[in-house]
Amino acid sequence: MNIEKRVTELVNEKIADMPNLFLVSATMHSNGKLIVLVDGDNGIGIADCVAVSRHVGFHLEEENLIDTPYNLEVSSPGIDTPLTLPRQYTKNIGRTLSIKMDDGTKREGKLLLAGDDSITIEETIKQKGKKAEIAEAVIPTDKIAETKVLISFK
Repeated sequence: MNIEKRVTELVNEKIADMPNLFLVSATMHSNGKLIVLVDGDNGIGIADCVAVSRHVGFHLEEENLIDTPYNLEVSSPGIDTPLTLPRQYTKNIGRTLSIKMDDGTKREGKLLLAGDDSITIEETIKQKGKKAEIAEAVIPTDKIAETKVLISFK
């Protein structure tokens, strides 16, 4: 059985009674690190990560799925982790995003709306010799290569 697939099932089983939590990814690396990223609509606490880790770890041992030494890490995605799920975009409405488009161009703006197929940002458009304009732009998510939240320390 595929380890990542089984871990995904185990995480979803554990968080079924924690409706504000969701699985972002489960990745088995060649160095033996099994990294599970879980997030929450209102963030995620250490206790939640521990509960998911114990559940996954217990079942992996019980089912003897991994026959080599491994290290299970359950955490929330770091601030530098790109957004991948519609639910992550929704959670970040009001924040400024840096978006790399699939054609290599970059855009930046405040996230106003997040849907399943597109996001709406408010971006500042600067044209030489003119005053900067603020405009709303709808961006199809299938045209986005990578999105990161920009942190402001103002």
